Amino acid sequence: MTKEPDQRAGEAEVLRQRVTGRKAQLAALYRGVRWLLRNTRRVFKLLGWLCTGQFGRAARAVLPYYQQYMPLQVKRMVPDRVRRAAQRWIMTEQPWNVKIDYAEWIVRNDTLSDPDRLLIHYHIASFKNKPKFSILMPLLTTRAKYLRQAIDSLLSQTYHDWELCIVYDRSTDREMRALIEKYGQKDSRVKPHFHPTNGGVSACTNTALEMATGDWIAFMNPDGVLSEHALYLVAETLNREPDAAIVYSDHDHINAKGQRVNPYFKPDWDYDLFLGQNYINPLCTYRADLAHRVGGIREGLEGAQDWDFALRVLESASDARVHHIPFILCHQRAKDGTFSKASPASAIDAAQRAVNEHFERTGRAAAALPQGHSNYLRIKWSMPAKRPLVSIIIPTKDQCQLLQTCIDGLVNRTSYRPLEIIVVDNGSSEPDAVAFLAEIQSRENIKVVEDSGPFNFAHLVNLGVTVSSGDICMLLNNDVDVINPDWLDEMVSHALRPEVGAVGAKLYYPNNTLQHGGVILGIAGEAGGHAHKFLPRKSPGYFNRLNLTHSCSAVTAACLAVRREVYKTLGGFNENDLTICANDVDFCLLLRQAGYRIIWTPNTELYHRERASRAQESTSERVSRADAERAYIR
Repeated sequence: MTKEPDQRAGEAEVLRQRVTGRKAQLAALYRGVRWLLRNTRRVFKLLGWLCTGQFGRAARAVLPYYQQYMPLQVKRMVPDRVRRAAQRWIMTEQPWNVKIDYAEWIVRNDTLSDPDRLLIHYHIASFKNKPKFSILMPLLTTRAKYLRQAIDSLLSQTYHDWELCIVYDRSTDREMRALIEKYGQKDSRVKPHFHPTNGGVSACTNTALEMATGDWIAFMNPDGVLSEHALYLVAETLNREPDAAIVYSDHDHINAKGQRVNPYFKPDWDYDLFLGQNYINPLCTYRADLAHRVGGIREGLEGAQDWDFALRVLESASDARVHHIPFILCHQRAKDGTFSKASPASAIDAAQRAVNEHFERTGRAAAALPQGHSNYLRIKWSMPAKRPLVSIIIPTKDQCQLLQTCIDGLVNRTSYRPLEIIVVDNGSSEPDAVAFLAEIQSRENIKVVEDSGPFNFAHLVNLGVTVSSGDICMLLNNDVDVINPDWLDEMVSHALRPEVGAVGAKLYYPNNTLQHGGVILGIAGEAGGHAHKFLPRKSPGYFNRLNLTHSCSAVTAACLAVRREVYKTLGGFNENDLTICANDVDFCLLLRQAGYRIIWTPNTELYHRERASRAQESTSERVSRADAERAYIR
């Protein structure tokens, strides 16, 4: 008896499903075996580290797996105190290898609870100053769902005294127009306006500014989203800082999956960084009277119109103060960094023009130059017609090859003139070093000063400055080698600025990884640690920081420029309490306390063989001295 076609088809389908199931099981088994083989070596390494007592290394190896695979509910069960203590222990060495789980950070540090909202409500009620915010939103093109999210984020603000001035450019999209009108009918604080013609982002923004009735204004991208406590924290800052003219916050980005990623934790106000990168957007708010005084947005600078606007606001008030709110208050779409759709080339041209015209208006002798990247500019400060004498102070002991390389770089591969070289010899005894020191003493503009006492780096530097005669003192280690001939021109151009106290350089290890990108205080419990350490030479750093001149807490004395008058006024390096390390950090802190700024420039590049020539200490001496230095700095 033959089988019916339907029966045969059903049996074939069952057989196919069995075969498919077996294939899936074999594929899963193969993946499991491959995963096991791939990770077996890691497991044995981990066991080896645990057996040999390398618990910190083992913890750092396990941390990425914990962050990736551990459920968020379990992570939240770990008390904050325990988590922070574990992180400090794990990150004591090589913190650059530890990746922070941003999603976990958001849950722990940037998520409001109902009690938080209640406390915010009572805090707002206690404000003496309750400013009204006018949010200016020029709308050219965007997706409707993004616009909904942007407006909804305003409607959900914990601070309610605001208005949205939304201007739709050449409003031909009926669906978008209906959406905007619907929001206007839903909430009277949403004030729509429809441009009949295509005026561009600047014209739309100015129309929105004319509509504004608030005490403060803020630009908002229709693709962006505000945190629900954004305007509350701005209002809180204005109550705490009544002299503020501009207030800005940190921000992050929203990727294609709708996830918050790539946070930009910004520094406090840094004029030099702002000249090279408009880092204060978004969220940035301005006093409305200043915004009206400067005449709003200038047309013709699309792509950098908000940068130009901020510069003119700063110029308009001599007492203008810029305040930073260290919270993530705005979330930008990852692929949309400006209000306009200008191409990168036109945007960087507009930025260059905006900054250069700022220099012209304020009489600053500087020029903004493009660097081939739409995110930053190089600022080159002019030199006087008569260049000042630079005294280069080099402490040394033996290590003839290092000193020869350093002197050769200064004499034959440095374009700056005039300069003098002061070599402070701390009792060299090796024959080749003694012979070389004797030979260079006969050279023009090179002086050798003898000091055979115990190694005291701070004392050697102070001695070198004392016997030098230049207007600019350039402190340089003997294990530094020149890369670009104009390195000293860049350092001097910043050191001559009256507001600058010290200038630091971009230093590399011989393997072309970064050794010094500025000093950050308190890393791993030390007095200071170098930013971006060990990154590759071409790395842009955190939000292009390694390509931008900016202020920092301190810079290393391995390559530090300072005006003689400033050095003498502060008394030089502390040779009593900080004989070897941290004296440069201490000096920079004194400079900042005196009102000077510390500048780090990426346009001076040198090699630095860190500690290649340092005097040897026993372990107990080194530990004892390091503890005393840390205590003194604290």
